[in-house]
Amino acid sequence: MNEESMSALQLLLERATQERDRLAGELRRGEEVALREARQGDQLRNYRGEYLQRWSTQFGRGSTMEIVNCYQSFMQRLDEAVSQQQRQVEAAQRGVAAVRQALMQAEQRVASIRKLMERRRAETLRAQERRDQRQTDETAQQQVLRRARQGLSLQH
Repeated sequence: MNEESMSALQLLLERATQERDRLAGELRRGEEVALREARQGDQLRNYRGEYLQRWSTQFGRGSTMEIVNCYQSFMQRLDEAVSQQQRQVEAAQRGVAAVRQALMQAEQRVASIRKLMERRRAETLRAQERRDQRQTDETAQQQVLRRARQGLSLQH
């Protein structure tokens, strides 16, 4: 294999490695976002549970219709916020899954290029060994012929 081909493969490997590293960073950032979103969702659900419990106790003591309406309105907004946060968590998780898949493909590409380079190096080495062996064989054959000629010329 010639130097130009190896240089091209090396360049391809560098670019594939850079892409893999970029995706790995993107995955880390995506996982951090998904974790933050999930924590925020947990906090909202916990707050909703606490709010529900606090007002259930309050309603047990009696309340006006105006307070009940305010409570129901706020609970509705809280439910909407919890639902919206859940959608954001799911979107972040889908994004992480997509980047994880792309990262796996990038890692496979890097591994494939490395394997190809190893095969090409091995082929180049075997070809060089065959050339060296041929040259050694030719040299040995020429020495045998030279000795045979010298032996013939000494006999005459």
